[in-house]
This record gives sequence, C-alpha cells and structure tokens, in this order.
Amino acid sequence: MKRIKKGGIVMEYILENSKIKITVSNEGAELQGITGKKEGDEYLWNGRPYGWNLSAPTLFPIIGKVKKGKYKYLGKQYKMNQHGFASREEHNLISNTDDSVTFELNHNEETLKKYPFKFALRTTYSLDDNSIVIGFEVENIDDKEIIFSIGSHPSFLCPFKREEELEDYYLEFNKIETASILSINKEDFLTGEKEIYLKETNKIDLTKDTFKGGTLIFNDLKSNKITLKSRKHNKYVSLDFEGFPFLSFWATEKTRPFICIEPWFGHADYDDFNGEFKEKADAIVLGINRKFNCSYKINIGQ
Repeated sequence: MKRIKKGGIVMEYILENSKIKITVSNEGAELQGITGKKEGDEYLWNGRPYGWNLSAPTLFPIIGKVKKGKYKYLGKQYKMNQHGFASREEHNLISNTDDSVTFELNHNEETLKKYPFKFALRTTYSLDDNSIVIGFEVENIDDKEIIFSIGSHPSFLCPFKREEELEDYYLEFNKIETASILSINKEDFLTGEKEIYLKETNKIDLTKDTFKGGTLIFNDLKSNKITLKSRKHNKYVSLDFEGFPFLSFWATEKTRPFICIEPWFGHADYDDFNGEFKEKADAIVLGINRKFNCSYKINIGQ
C-alpha cells in the first residue's frame, strides 16, 4: 500500500504469517507496526507526534551525535545530524517475498556531501513464528576504507494496555548481571566514566525516574536477550541482541508511552573528542570490497 507524504510517495509493505503481522516503510526502511494476531494487539509505538514521532529508525552512519554536529575527515569538515541520515532517506525495494522484505540505500550526491564514503546499506525483515529478524548489511564499494556505526532504535508500547501503569513493567535480562552504564553529560556525549547500575540481578524496574538521567547505555553485559514484561499479564516483547557490543534503553522524559530498546555497534562522541572521524571510538572500519553483517530478533509473547 502507499500513502502520500510531502516530498513524495511512501510505500508500506506488509508481511504476515499465522502469528504476527508487520508493516515496513521504504522511508528509512523503518518498521512501522507489529501486530499479534491472537488478540490483534499492537506492540510497536506508531510514531505519534507527541512523545516521539518515529517507530524504529535505523542509525547509520553514526549513532548519537558528533560534537557540534560536525566531524573531520582528512582535514575537511562535514555536518552530520544525530543518528545519521539513513532514517530520513528513501530506500529502494530490492526483494519482497511472502515472509521477507529487503531494502537498499546507496550513496548519492547528497550523502557524499555529509558522508564522504561510497556504500550500500541493505536492511532485511523476515518472519519466524512469533519473531521478526532484522538484518543489516553494509557493503564498501569505495576505493578506500569506510568508517561507520550502525544500530537500531525500536520503540515498544509501554504499557501495552491503557489500564496499566509504567510501574507495572520491568526489563529482564536472561542472565544475572553486575553491570555498569556509560556516563553521559547533558548533551548526551559520553564522559568516559562508568557507574555500576546492576548488582547481582537480572531486572530493571521501570518507574517515572528510570530515564531521568537520560539514556542507559550498557557495554559489559553477559546477557544476549532482554525482555519487556508486565506483572499483570503474560504478554511481552523480547530482543535477542547476540553480537552487539552496546545495548541502550531510552524513553522521553515528559511522556513515557513507550520504551526504546536499542542494539548498537558504536555510540556518540566522547565529550573531549576533537580528532578525525577515523579515530572515532568503537566505529567500524570496513575494508575495500568487504561487507559487514549483523542482525537481531524481536520476539512477542501473546
């Protein structure tokens, strides 16, 4: 199906099996909806203009922000918006089957003005029973190494039901954790410090103060799965994030009808970083003619 938006036509693609239905848009190759067929419940925040106007953007070629919205590469300065540009671009459909859809974003004249690398970014969604597998592939088609970060920013309804409160919910890791979060300043840049957040537990209780200090960013977890649960019923959303070095959680400070659970390869700049882009901490450096692949899985309990 298609809908008209200022600037062009946005195409939406539906995948479904006997358990779930998802909607994906070519704008940003973004997941727009996850519906459980058992009771018709929606699990994904639908990008309402209040709270936050996106659903599940792809973060590429940076995660978070660069200092003053600018960075240097080989002595030249470039501007870059928070979380990059992939979520704002129209992606081309390259494959659409009964249970999967793949989009591709290629460099162009406009991307080269802010990101001086030639690349192809492919995003695939596929269904597996009650799960959605989201895969990313970055291909270097330049004549030099390319540098990037990549991650995902899915936002899930929380609470699932109107009669519930945020305090009815909690996050549960699949392993007992003693883990730190990376400290951030008021501008969301990393300070280089860490603070213990979990001590011999696998649970984070959600309250109105959970995100008072901003995004929670972990990078020393033993777990590879996180589940959003309610104390009042058995519905849930979980993410399998095996292989991703960073996992973050975020919700807006004023209204919290959702929570974002974000697997990352990379992060925002450190607050004291003034170096070249090639020196950016934890960025991926991909050789000529090489491909980088990663994937995660969203599971829903109905």
